Amino acid sequence: MELTGAEIFVRCLRDEGVEYVFGYPGGASLHIYDALYKQDEVKHILVRHEQGAAHAADGYARSSGKPGVVLVTSGPGVTNTVTGIATAYMDSIPIVVFSGQVATSLIGNDAFQEVDAVGITRPCVKHNFLVKDVRDLAVTIKKAFYIATTGRPGPVLVDIPKDITAHKTEYHYPKAISLRSYSPVTKGHSGQIRKAVDLILQAKRPMFYTGGGVILGESSRQLTELVRLLGYPCTNTLMGLGAFPATDPLFVGMLGMHGTYEANMAMHECDVLVAIGARFDDRVTGDLSKFCPHARIVHVDIDPSSISKNVPVEIPIVGSVDNVLRDMIKLVKEGKQRPDKAALQVWWKQINEWRSLECLKYEHSDKLIKPQSVLENLYKLTKGNAFVTSDVGQHQMWAAQFYKFDKPRRWINSGGLGTMGFGLPAAIGVQFAHPEETVVCVTGEASIQMCIQELSTCKQYSLPIKIVNLNNRYMGMVRQWQEFFYDRRYSHSYMDALPDFIKLAESYGHVGMLIEKPSDVEGALKEAFKLKDRLVFMDFITDQTENVYPMIAAGKGQHEMHLSPCHRDSTAERELA
Repeated sequence: MELTGAEIFVRCLRDEGVEYVFGYPGGASLHIYDALYKQDEVKHILVRHEQGAAHAADGYARSSGKPGVVLVTSGPGVTNTVTGIATAYMDSIPIVVFSGQVATSLIGNDAFQEVDAVGITRPCVKHNFLVKDVRDLAVTIKKAFYIATTGRPGPVLVDIPKDITAHKTEYHYPKAISLRSYSPVTKGHSGQIRKAVDLILQAKRPMFYTGGGVILGESSRQLTELVRLLGYPCTNTLMGLGAFPATDPLFVGMLGMHGTYEANMAMHECDVLVAIGARFDDRVTGDLSKFCPHARIVHVDIDPSSISKNVPVEIPIVGSVDNVLRDMIKLVKEGKQRPDKAALQVWWKQINEWRSLECLKYEHSDKLIKPQSVLENLYKLTKGNAFVTSDVGQHQMWAAQFYKFDKPRRWINSGGLGTMGFGLPAAIGVQFAHPEETVVCVTGEASIQMCIQELSTCKQYSLPIKIVNLNNRYMGMVRQWQEFFYDRRYSHSYMDALPDFIKLAESYGHVGMLIEKPSDVEGALKEAFKLKDRLVFMDFITDQTENVYPMIAAGKGQHEMHLSPCHRDSTAERELA
């Protein structure tokens, strides 16, 4: 039996195991939407902006490990997704974006709502396709999912002209696919792994530096086993939080620009650095000329192009993180060599001295709500079991610092691109992936307004997301940089015409709560979480002057941190100054 391209599209998604498609209809995609209407196995989630669709699919993918799926129309439909596609690309998130296109006979004629979707998205996708024949549609969709989810994951776009969705052909969806030009390495080189283990066991001041690749590679259990087996300190990147349990005594906190004093100092002073699933991002390394000056570096990554791209490494290992870690664990267990306990004891003594500084300490107030206290109360109330999405800015850093993630895929944020507006639609995707779980969106008054229309989506699908808005009436991180580096010239960073977020939330049919006193923070959170079947928008009016500490300024090394005013008289602050 022959099927139309639109019917083939829906059958492909069904056979691929897709449960949800996040999208917004338009002329070029209407045949597909009509085919979706005629079935109920693949569920379509109607967002209010195509950027929201991409972020929702992204949140779904990050929290579930399954690929997220997006369906949009041509022209502005696909251009509106580009920010979301780039967000997924920077963080290696598997999403497949299907865009409608004008009929093949009109391509290149500047037809109504025509853009070159393939050309526009080429720099920010893992791969993209333009389907020119309905007979190629099913195999192209199979290729798209295969490419998006294997090797280093990433977004793939499939552009489908409208006439292709109307043409008919026989349906056959391949069970497996093989691409001659694409064959990711999954097994690490045994010789390199043996060299790495030998070096790791010789270390006097070792350090595990782990990133989002551990989570994407479903390797948190193996990482935890290896770190505990050796007794070495471990740090996570912003994208790697939850890869190693934050409450484990071997965890020294997040590293990088707003990482802990002990994590950054341990990185700077280590003699063997084991980098796993991390890409030596500039927010981690600081000044490259000062990065880990004493360290011999082992780097494990699925993507060969990431190795020695920013920092030269001594022992590169290309392969999937889970396979490499299993091999490392086996070698450590079977070998006779063990870590140098005496040296390790001295190393931990030094790390604990750095820890004793309590670098995340902040000045409490009984008059102004401190944003850090909101996150501390949130963690206490949810016992660390919530899925937490965030937007980008100060609130994102405070969430990373004060909410302890013991499990992978619980921390959902835009790391590489730093996309304001990500938090709410991402929370939508997370809630669909985990309908029985608690989902919290931590945001700020500037970020939330970028995709606030998705409150309507939340109402339509009765999503009980809890929104924690840390409202300091500024673009907080912009203001912080202007305070530090622009002599307090707060150029256009003040939010001078904010909406009444409570009335706005209520106008969408949700619950709104205004919290202005520190004494009301805990009670407001408890009240909000009792409303298990309602979205609650909590507007916390916070201290406008609060900054994120520690902070490594641009162009500085990991050991050159600004500490909070709480540490002005400390020896560490004098040394850093």
